[in-house]
Amino acid sequence: MPQGPAYTLHRDDMPDGLSLGPVVAIDTETMGLEPRRDRLCLVQLSSGDGRAHLVQIRPETLGGRGADCPNLKRLLADPGTVKLFHFARFDIAVLKHALGVECAPVYCTKIASKLVRTFTDKHGLKDLCRELLGVELSKQQQSSDWGAADLAPEQLAYAATDVLHLHQLKGKLDALLAREGRTALAESCFRFLPTVATLDLIGDGELSIFAH
Repeated sequence: MPQGPAYTLHRDDMPDGLSLGPVVAIDTETMGLEPRRDRLCLVQLSSGDGRAHLVQIRPETLGGRGADCPNLKRLLADPGTVKLFHFARFDIAVLKHALGVECAPVYCTKIASKLVRTFTDKHGLKDLCRELLGVELSKQQQSSDWGAADLAPEQLAYAATDVLHLHQLKGKLDALLAREGRTALAESCFRFLPTVATLDLIGDGELSIFAH
């Protein structure tokens, strides 16, 4: 029987002294898809070593506002650490709203894919893992209750899987960006993502300020 993904569960913050290197894959699980309404429940991180660290944000801490997470916030704000996401726009907004921290610098595998894989409209994480890495991901737990006090092993395994392949995807996409001469364009998009996330939080999700 195949083994599940390797992960360690932490409560309310990363442990002191945990170092995840210069590029950290990050994902979030929330109660829904509205960052201002739906609370942050879990933050997944990986250094690309095949192991995930899962930080459960429990609502009972800090009077119902969630954990303060000083170690996690320090990592997210560190200018020397690249935060690697898939669909960074959502995760950056969630983390800013919940923890009051702006993630930068960032890299988004979805944006990179859209810039170089223009022959397809399939840019989801499952699609990228299948087509670029030959890995099949299960999305069975995607819509489960992430606010539960005790997350099921199936939920934790699903959450871990979402960050374990991002470093490999970045390597593949970086090569394609270089081949197509779009590396600088991608970097410009990545730098703008925290601003896009802020616009989402103030209610301009359609980016209407750029309209006529």
